[in-house]
Amino acid sequence: MFDSRNLLSGKGKYLFGFILLLSISAIYAAFSMNDSDDFATARREVLLRRIGHELLLQSGDSTSRVLPVKKIVKNEYQISFENELTFQADFLVNTTRRLLAKDPLAGDYVVNVLNSGKPGIAYGYAISKNKKDDIVACIGRKQPRARYMITIKFKPPSINTVKNEFLLGGLPFLAFVGFIFLRSVKPSRVLRDGQNTGIVTLGSMLFDAKNRKLMINGKMIELTRTETRVLHIFASSPNETIERSRLQKEIWEDEGVIVGRSLDMFISKLRKKLECDPNIKIVVIRGKGYKLEISA
Repeated sequence: MFDSRNLLSGKGKYLFGFILLLSISAIYAAFSMNDSDDFATARREVLLRRIGHELLLQSGDSTSRVLPVKKIVKNEYQISFENELTFQADFLVNTTRRLLAKDPLAGDYVVNVLNSGKPGIAYGYAISKNKKDDIVACIGRKQPRARYMITIKFKPPSINTVKNEFLLGGLPFLAFVGFIFLRSVKPSRVLRDGQNTGIVTLGSMLFDAKNRKLMINGKMIELTRTETRVLHIFASSPNETIERSRLQKEIWEDEGVIVGRSLDMFISKLRKKLECDPNIKIVVIRGKGYKLEISA
């Protein structure tokens, strides 16, 4: 079997990598969502000020100010003005719909116009992603000049919407990190030329794939290139069934010809070379393939 230190080292690398990816994901989520929320808020306030600006122009006022937009509570804002104004209801509806279409999270919202000199709502309407669900009334009417304030309440984005946006934004970054990590720690495959980077312990034997040798009690047993390939596959998964089709594919696919009888022949030769250690056997698993059994 493989050296236990190598095995633990391999598992340790994967565990470390998994924890690293989780940590990076958490940090990325925190910063992305905070940054995204701050940016979305700032952008939304600019759009709201633009609504106020266009209302003033429509009212014939090009000099007075739109006062700073107030965030009353989460997802609710207030637009107020320095001076009195008048407005057409349909102009306000169309202006908010046009400008807030640039806010990706402003799918559904309710607009209420308040007259600071009178109680109640002077005018209001609701806009939805689905136009058929819009609630708009009193189109075509002009509101009298007054000191108005406009409140716009947005429907909070669903958890799934926020989650999907984060995942879509973060996947390229996480995929890149994962690619770099996996590339650095993935286990070495059976190489086509039979080379390997180290010596593997099989029972009381040492398997040197790089030099194509088995060593036991100071004795050297030479292996052919194909025998080395076969044994390396078994050594990679000791005491596990290896499908016959996998052995044929990994050993002979580069040569373009797969001969079933050839595999049996090399298995037979390997069995003889492994006889020096009675605790190592290559056994047939009927209907499936072979297994390298290593007894304690």
